[in-house]
Amino acid sequence: MTAPNGRALLHLAAALDQRAAYDAASHVELARLAERGALDFVTLGDTFARPGPDALAVLARVAPLTRRVGLVPTVTTTHTEPFHVQAAVATLDWVSRGRTGWRIDVSTSEGEARLFGRRHAATADALWREAGEVADVAARLWDSWQDDAEIRDEETGRFIDRDRLHHVDFEGPTFSVKGPSIVPRPPQGHPVRVVDATESHARQTAARYADVVIVRVSGPAQARALRAELRDGAARFGRNPDELRVLAGLTVDLGDGEHAAEPGHGGGGPRQTARGPLYRGGPVDLADLIASWHQANAADGFHLTPVEPHRDLERLVNGTVALLQHRGLFRTFYPGSTLREHLGLARPANQYAVTGGTS
Repeated sequence: MTAPNGRALLHLAAALDQRAAYDAASHVELARLAERGALDFVTLGDTFARPGPDALAVLARVAPLTRRVGLVPTVTTTHTEPFHVQAAVATLDWVSRGRTGWRIDVSTSEGEARLFGRRHAATADALWREAGEVADVAARLWDSWQDDAEIRDEETGRFIDRDRLHHVDFEGPTFSVKGPSIVPRPPQGHPVRVVDATESHARQTAARYADVVIVRVSGPAQARALRAELRDGAARFGRNPDELRVLAGLTVDLGDGEHAAEPGHGGGGPRQTARGPLYRGGPVDLADLIASWHQANAADGFHLTPVEPHRDLERLVNGTVALLQHRGLFRTFYPGSTLREHLGLARPANQYAVTGGTS
């Protein structure tokens, strides 16, 4: 589907992060609100650097209480076991019936390394190379079960057709995995891979493996340049750049919802802060900002982080999103049931079924 300006419709996502929120109910409430606005997905951050609930486990609780919105927890690939990571993400895709993504991140500090005691901290470049290998081996493990591997033949007692299970036999600098996975191939084939590529260290991994890339920049020209860089990088890796979605990351403070944007926040662009670009103003001016960036071909959509989650997400859905829908720039209903369908991405073919890979 296309917008009146001839471009594809916007993609919109929002963060559910809340300070010191350990109860599932508040996350469910926010996810349902985002779903009411037909947002593509919601994210929930996670890190070894500070205490907090496990994002993947929280969204596993949210999954059965929502129906359409995509669920994207942050998953740190440093100090974790790739085999366990892929199994957990695949399980969430099954629990959510195909609405899962995973926001790939790395852990760079020595303090975080000491929590595990396995190795010292490494450079960001090395860790993002490792993250790319985790993304690679996860896809291989998801493909290690062909879609028809489960036969469940009660008469013969055969649950699995072993000819449709495959070893991945992955050998990398920091880990090796034989496979196959212990979880059948996820409903989406490959849950959606999300990478924040604001920092240059992550961009090669994003261009090679990500389905969705977030870039936190303060102006449309910067966003457009980064989008072009990422699409060019994807093409160099043999990917179709049209299958990459680049979202501009923006923190939003809609506390003064009845007023125009403060100087430096609306119109020409948000204000750059130590934590990234910040918009402070009303829902109408935010809709204008989003529409102008979309018209300038700066991004495929926006990932929005509310300053005050309940207040700002409600104003975002009831104000900004409703206005973008009225202008024909954002959909009014979900086009399908999976996150890949929301994003207009095809379900990947199984690499072993197609090529006959290692078995």
